[in-house]
Amino acid sequence: MNQSDRGHRGLLCRLKRIMLGLVLLGPLTAPVVEAVPKRIILLRHGEKQDGYQLCGVGQERSLALRFYYLGKGAANSLFSPGTGPDALFALTLHCAELASPAAQSWALPLRLYSVVPMNNLSKAEETLQLNKRTQEAAHDVLTDPSWEGKTVVMAWEHDHIAKKKLEKQFPNEQVTLRQLLHLDALSNVPGSWSGHNYDYFWIIDYGTPGSDIPTRFTMKRQVFPAPYDTVPSNTWGQPEDLPDGSGCAQ
Repeated sequence: MNQSDRGHRGLLCRLKRIMLGLVLLGPLTAPVVEAVPKRIILLRHGEKQDGYQLCGVGQERSLALRFYYLGKGAANSLFSPGTGPDALFALTLHCAELASPAAQSWALPLRLYSVVPMNNLSKAEETLQLNKRTQEAAHDVLTDPSWEGKTVVMAWEHDHIAKKKLEKQFPNEQVTLRQLLHLDALSNVPGSWSGHNYDYFWIIDYGTPGSDIPTRFTMKRQVFPAPYDTVPSNTWGQPEDLPDGSGCAQ
């Protein structure tokens, strides 16, 4: 064997040792963990007048939420004393209108993953847009280090919070927050958000550091005192009692 062959053989041996070392080190390398919020609060947009805006009842709900649950200084705040939401997310115009008073009270931006109505947009095309924006928002909430250990509020369209029919329509992808936030890992989470209810919070806690599997789920009904005591507060799955002439779409 000449000197050139011996040099080539030696180089191959060194490369093999390096590759073997990388293989052995692989299992010792710590996996990349998710940057997960401490808590996510989900709620549905308010009652609608049409595809663009809330009706009067929905607008009243947005103000009631600001003063009693979600806004700065709220009387029945969902946040620990001295704290507030670290981010507020919204999906549609209805969702943005609902969450805006609370966001303004905290001087926070509203992070809008926007899907807006358009005259030439079919229902099927709108659903695909809502799917995609919901997927993008859930990914960002669960992976952006900005929200690690924080509290995030998401005002969303109810079919894309949880709906069995929609999930079956898209069997090869995750399209609802129930799937994307891994709520399906818990046994007490409804399979669908009731179409009758605008008046609930879904509160999701992530108690295991580095894990995006929730450890606790709570449903809380919105109940408002005067002057917002006429805002509907129906129990889960029961019809909403709207005042006559409300102008709200059924």
